Amino acid sequence: MTTLLALDTATEACSVALLHDGKVLSHYEVIPRLHAQRLLPMIKDLLAEAGIALSALDAIAFGRGPGAFTGVRIAIGVVQGLAFALERPVLPVSNLAVLAQRAYREQGVSQVAAAIDARMDEVYWGCYHERAGEMRLVGHEAVMAPELAALPLDATGQWFGAGTGWGYAERIPVTLAGQDASLLPHAQDLLTLATFAWNRGEAVPADDAQPVYLRDKVATPKAR
Repeated sequence: MTTLLALDTATEACSVALLHDGKVLSHYEVIPRLHAQRLLPMIKDLLAEAGIALSALDAIAFGRGPGAFTGVRIAIGVVQGLAFALERPVLPVSNLAVLAQRAYREQGVSQVAAAIDARMDEVYWGCYHERAGEMRLVGHEAVMAPELAALPLDATGQWFGAGTGWGYAERIPVTLAGQDASLLPHAQDLLTLATFAWNRGEAVPADDAQPVYLRDKVATPKAR
């Protein structure tokens, strides 16, 4: 049976999840600025709870962004360190997809407009549709002003808004059936998406554990 570890530190939430023996264990905390201190202890505790060693892992999944730059880098640093040491592949997963998957799990919604507050008056944006239990991207992910966000051109039916980007709801020209602007990515849902990816043979070498920021400009230039 496949044993997968998933971890995420791309937002205020820090979470880990483990698939072993067909069972899922997870730990989730909203701890801004404490991810670096808590991530490895959380992994250690989860493995101890499952009664397995790191060497039992087949692959490690992680939230590859978009999200907070520091948070995404923490996840990638830990994942690469573990994956290189264990000689295991990795599974990069979009944090917007993780948000959509969580909304599907908790709300039962099949179409999700996922948005993460990107600061600098912008949102990270992606639209997802459920297929066979997996939230799949429709179109592409992007970073933009809230006013420019839109559903796919051929969108029909009801859509649910998930993520902190919906704090800009009054500026996003999209009609929703419901929304949760407090929703953060959870490693349990990252693990679900990673399992689909693993079964499709999409694992990559640890060298390829790269961040996806969606934004080239990471800081506002200083005035001359």
